[in-house]
This record gives sequence, C-alpha cells and structure tokens, in this order.
Amino acid sequence: MNKRSIVIIDDELLIRDLLYDFFSERNWQVSVYESADKCLETLRSRSYDVALIDIKMSDMDGLSLAAKIRDIYPLLPVVLMTAFPSVENAVEGIRLKVEDYFVKPFNINKLYKMIESLVEKRQTETSTPRSEKVPL
Repeated sequence: MNKRSIVIIDDELLIRDLLYDFFSERNWQVSVYESADKCLETLRSRSYDVALIDIKMSDMDGLSLAAKIRDIYPLLPVVLMTAFPSVENAVEGIRLKVEDYFVKPFNINKLYKMIESLVEKRQTETSTPRSEKVPL
C-alpha cells in the first residue's frame, strides 16, 4: 500500500511544524510550504491525496490558492483552515467545492480523522469501476 500524501500550505512555522510532525508520525508523505507560489510549482509536477491550506497568507490568500488548485488538479480534496473565520470565506469555500473548513485553534485529532475519511472516500471512488458507481 502506498503512503498517503498531504500538502500543507501555511505561512506560520509553528503550524507547519506541528502538522508535519503529526502526519509524518502516522506514516504520511508530507510536503509543507510557507507560500502559495512555491506550492503551485510543485503541484504542476506532483500529485497529492489532499491539500490543507491556510486562508490568510502573505503572498496569496488560501481561497485564491484553492481556486488555482482546482484549475490544475480538479479532484484534489482541499481543506481550508483559518484563525479568522467569516461567512464570506465559508461561502467562497463552498463555491470552490472545498471539502471542509477548520477554525484555528483546531482539534488535531478531529482534523486527522476528517482528512483520513476524505482520502479513503476518494480512493474508494477512484478504484470503483464506473459501472458500479452509476445506478441503471
């Protein structure tokens, strides 16, 4: 079985380190980026099972990054996180079809369970033959 992979984009070093350690300890391949631009370069050449993106960053906000990710990799599950929740951001996240929205500080175990569930669901959907997915 292949290692699951996650890309984490957050401009806060503490959050990047915490999430890197947490997912690495659970045998995930983890890539962390402090900026959206660096992440986008990598996404053009590498695929991930899930993206975890902070909304408020210095170079590009997470919603804009999520939109760009949708253009490059439309099926990649995206989870947003923010310390500054707003209805506008939540609505924009829904419009971009992000899978979830976590408010910092968050319970890391709940975040992990949700991400695990997303990846399992996606793997099941991509491994199920189309004829089994569409009822006749």
